[in-house]
Amino acid sequence: MKRRDFIQLAGMGAGAMMLPMPSFAHDVDPAYLLDPGMDVKQKKQLADVALNTAKSNGATYADVRIGRYLNQFVVTRENKVQNIRSTESFGLGIRVIANGTWGFASTNDLSPDGIKKTAERAVVIAKADSKFQKEPVKLAPVSNYGEVSWNTPIVKNGFEVPIKDKVDLLLKANAKAMEKGASFINSLIFLVNEQKYFASTEGSYIDQDIHRIWPNFNLTLIDRQSGGFKTRSAFSSPVGMGYEYMDGLASDKVQGPGGITLYNKSYDMVEDASMAAEQAKQMLTAKSVEPGKYDLMLEPSHLWLTIHESVGHPLELDRVLGYEANYAGTSFATLDKWKTKNFNYGSKAVNFLADKIQPGSLGAVGYDDEGVKTKKWELVKDGILVNYQAIRDQAYIIGEKESHGCCYSQSWRDVQFQRMANVSLAAGKTPLTPQQMVSGIEKGIYIVKDGSFSIDQQRYNFQFGGVLFFEIKNGKIEGMLKDVAYQSNTQEFWNSCVQVCDESDYRLNGAFNDGKGQPAQSNAVSHGSATARFNGVNVINTGRTI
Repeated sequence: MKRRDFIQLAGMGAGAMMLPMPSFAHDVDPAYLLDPGMDVKQKKQLADVALNTAKSNGATYADVRIGRYLNQFVVTRENKVQNIRSTESFGLGIRVIANGTWGFASTNDLSPDGIKKTAERAVVIAKADSKFQKEPVKLAPVSNYGEVSWNTPIVKNGFEVPIKDKVDLLLKANAKAMEKGASFINSLIFLVNEQKYFASTEGSYIDQDIHRIWPNFNLTLIDRQSGGFKTRSAFSSPVGMGYEYMDGLASDKVQGPGGITLYNKSYDMVEDASMAAEQAKQMLTAKSVEPGKYDLMLEPSHLWLTIHESVGHPLELDRVLGYEANYAGTSFATLDKWKTKNFNYGSKAVNFLADKIQPGSLGAVGYDDEGVKTKKWELVKDGILVNYQAIRDQAYIIGEKESHGCCYSQSWRDVQFQRMANVSLAAGKTPLTPQQMVSGIEKGIYIVKDGSFSIDQQRYNFQFGGVLFFEIKNGKIEGMLKDVAYQSNTQEFWNSCVQVCDESDYRLNGAFNDGKGQPAQSNAVSHGSATARFNGVNVINTGRTI
């Protein structure tokens, strides 16, 4: 799967029903997903077998992850169920340091003998690779947490909700969209439960139960006379919550400029599908944009992707150092810029935080996959680049005394490595609503929801589209536009940010499957923001040909 496919799964374009399915997962009965599985005492006994074997074979450090990964997909199209699938993957991965070098091996044979052989293999790999190691691995210190646990604070376990209820909800949303004029609609609910147990030779034994949910649809409306068509994906966000996200509470709805309904801590799929069909009609007859300079008002459901590509990826330290380039390239934000302590990543209105603890976010966990307690830290403060995202064997490079706690593996069979934390634009401190922001713009465009994009391999020059575009004239929303995309570079763009709405407008969006590495892995990550204003950005017309 290509990186663009990973990131744009959230948009549910062509091939969206080809959901990410690890080759090592096997189908199970839905009822089996509620089986509690192995208890903590059993996991600790198996972990100790791995750790003791690694030490006795010459490892100076070892950690082990016992993982049970549960997925459920419910997929429909119009009035038909296309796919219902429940899967489980269960196994163990062990990472060691021997002769100053990393080694890793994994197995789904969780017998004592199978675990011993896997630990021995990890040490053999480390010793063999040490012939090519230029300098020994340096690990930042980590606390010994003893035996601890952390759970996603869910209200309703989605795996306990009958499949019939999920199917009924999807088909009801589809029917409402078709009733309002949609030509086609695909919809889905995707549930994930990661049951992860971590232990290391430094004394921590960490048990975690992590839940995520992603409801989505992609609707198409065709104009039979002209042959033109428009698509609109769901205004839902993938979240680190339980099935309570599907409750659609009125108190969790946000009325945005242009009369659109947006969603915050819960989601009403039927209402959204109905609204999507109506908006698709408007999109077909919308006025084509005139290219030029505009003040852009970017809503959180759009801005998350720009943050992800132009801030989240370039501030991953392995990309900065050139250690990683797969799927997203390296980074323009090199160490020399950070060392000056005055590199203007953005304007003074711009503050970016990396955060692994934010409730409801996709990346929220208690401890990362190398046993580091998670936290929140600053990346850009008042527009100045102040830090990166780093794990235990990178922290010393930037003078950090501890890891940032952003190490992750997509499964027990893959080695953990540095992954993007939730990276968010802090809300403004001055009271400001989107409606008030509109009133101050003479010539602008209000953009809702992420669309197609392109960015170079250093995360610098880019182009972003969207889904809904509203023209702003003399402080008022004048109607819908189409064929809109904006072009800029990372530093120019974030330095053009002049306003960010206050905390009352702050919302999370994100990517359920973001690709990195080779062999490829995916992780889930959220990006929060309030609506933000960017002055004098170049807008092009994507519908015109030369």
